[in-house]
Amino acid sequence: MDSTRVTEQPTSFERPQPGVDPADPRGAFLRSPAPTAGTGAALPAQGRSGGEPPAPGAVTPGGPAPDAADGPASEHSQPGAGPDAEPDAHRPRPAPDGIPVQPADGQGRVDRAPGGTERRTGQVTRPGRPTPMRRDGDRLRFVGAATRRIARGIDLDEIVMGLCRATVPTFSDAILVYLRDPLPVGDERPTGPLVLRLRRTDRIPPERDTEGGGFMPIAPPEQPSELDSVGEELCTVRPGSALAEVLRGVRPVFTDAPAARAALPELLGEEGAAAVPDGQRAVLAPLRGRRRVIGAALFLRRPERIPFEADDLLVAAQLATHSALGIDKAVLYGREAYIADELQRTMLPETLPRCTGVRLASRYLPAAETARVGGDWYDAIPLPGSRVALVVGDMMGHSMTSAAIMGQLRTTAQTLAGLDLPPQEVLHHLDEQAQRLGVDRMATCLYAVYDPVAHRITVANAGHPPPVLLHLGGRAEVLRVPAGAPIGVGGVDFEAVELEAPAGATLLLYTDGLVESRLRDVWTGIEQLREKLAATAQLTGPDHPPPLEALCDEVLDMLGPGDRDDDIALLAARFDGIAPSDVAYWFLEPEDAAPGRARRLARRQLSRWGMDELSDSVELLVSEVVTNAVRYASRPVTLRLLRTDVLRCEVGDDVPQLPRLRQARATDEGGRGLYLVNRLARRWGATRLSTGKVVWFELNHG
Repeated sequence: MDSTRVTEQPTSFERPQPGVDPADPRGAFLRSPAPTAGTGAALPAQGRSGGEPPAPGAVTPGGPAPDAADGPASEHSQPGAGPDAEPDAHRPRPAPDGIPVQPADGQGRVDRAPGGTERRTGQVTRPGRPTPMRRDGDRLRFVGAATRRIARGIDLDEIVMGLCRATVPTFSDAILVYLRDPLPVGDERPTGPLVLRLRRTDRIPPERDTEGGGFMPIAPPEQPSELDSVGEELCTVRPGSALAEVLRGVRPVFTDAPAARAALPELLGEEGAAAVPDGQRAVLAPLRGRRRVIGAALFLRRPERIPFEADDLLVAAQLATHSALGIDKAVLYGREAYIADELQRTMLPETLPRCTGVRLASRYLPAAETARVGGDWYDAIPLPGSRVALVVGDMMGHSMTSAAIMGQLRTTAQTLAGLDLPPQEVLHHLDEQAQRLGVDRMATCLYAVYDPVAHRITVANAGHPPPVLLHLGGRAEVLRVPAGAPIGVGGVDFEAVELEAPAGATLLLYTDGLVESRLRDVWTGIEQLREKLAATAQLTGPDHPPPLEALCDEVLDMLGPGDRDDDIALLAARFDGIAPSDVAYWFLEPEDAAPGRARRLARRQLSRWGMDELSDSVELLVSEVVTNAVRYASRPVTLRLLRTDVLRCEVGDDVPQLPRLRQARATDEGGRGLYLVNRLARRWGATRLSTGKVVWFELNHG
């Protein structure tokens, strides 16, 4: 053998490395074969000062020196570069994330030459150890593939799972990921002791095949591994403890180091620390985000496997760094999404009001992960006279700004509804408000007022999809309301229409996210919605309307699978109405005799309804409210009694000032009327009208 030349493996990653025994415990990563006769490479020695040749018989970094029986090595030959080699046919099989996987049998491919003789492409006589250059290249390829997998995650669970799946079984047999509980967000300073919680653990399952899943040969354990018992759920890091010092050091360490070995019982418990294999078969890597340590990762190998090498600490450091930064950003993203969702939901009603003569149900679905925040809203606002305003709107865009402007428009609509303005006037003022908020602040809105006594509904529209009315018999009808221009256009008039609202019918208000998608236009979706409502009503028969909550769920089932392009607001109103026989209405002249007449009228009506037990309370309260009304009114005062699940009394006058409850002094002659109303009534209130006000109270009855 020529002692002036040493053998070294090529650094190309494009050719296979045959002759590798997967169960050979000597290699940590992809193994490269030792050169053989006719296929070995003779290159200058790497890493020797002055190019000094090795001594005869010495073992080179690429593997054992060839014996004389192996034959002379060619000066310029490469493995597999002979005349019969097929370089492109021997590229290694790519594993997930681009990590190469070696042939399972450790041999090259067998070809048959003409004449029936066999030749083995890339065949080697013995396995060799990979060179430092080869191992470093494989580490770089693994780190690149692993970090790409980690970076694909958006939320916390995806990033932690990406770290586990990238490292097991390619880099380690098991991994335990601990994260701070709770995780700090951004620049906020955590309070209290540092507590680590086991977020995720991943181990090689016993049924794993023996071919390997990356650049380390994998062999399943013959019996249950002690690694299965490693790990505890919670760990409190005491200041000044060994674990605190290791985490403060930031750099990954082998657990056979004294400081890390002392830290293991604190992290894993006594039993878990005893199960960690001896030697360099465990790496403890702190996870440090932008500001502070946010956790730790423990990489483990079984005792029968080769230990980690010094360069594996660099791999662990890269994995820990990328994972920690990804977790930091995921927490920030999660907080931003949480704030956006909370902003969206706090601008929607937590619960719908209980209104006389109508039952309400609602649904809100945000757009999927692609657009979490939108500008859809709905509302139900009680109005004087037992009426209720039903509102649904859609602010254009999907952003925090859209949600904020939606909240301002909803607040404006509530204020305008409290003034009891006609629906078209409400939309007109909303249009002016949108223009004051800035340019391109456009929204669609539908505003409807339902009167349960008159069984009528008044609707005004501003560019919104029309509502659908489901009749008691099962017929679904798209209401013909003027389309109008969207809010924010400016300079347009809005028109209101008054329609029948029969008892037992259901009105459905919705946003365009329910009926419009990439697969269908708005009008196709509206027709599908109408057919869905009619089909649902057929299930309960012509005499019984479908349950309101179940109807909303059925409507949402018409949505197709996959991400929604827009958020959805849905408001359903079941019109029960108030029968004429349950309503009594009078006009009272503003004179001194009005309170006495009001008491007599109320007593008579309660007697007709069989509610004599309430006569004394009603007479007292009606007398006090009517007395306050006629004292300042210049026009006739109205008195109305409504019998539903409660008895409601309403007194209206033309004075806009609202009464206020106050504590009367002992010397005051008045000021005790509202105090009596507040003590005896179930509920009471006062609402300002465009022509005055209404003071009302409710009493429970049998």
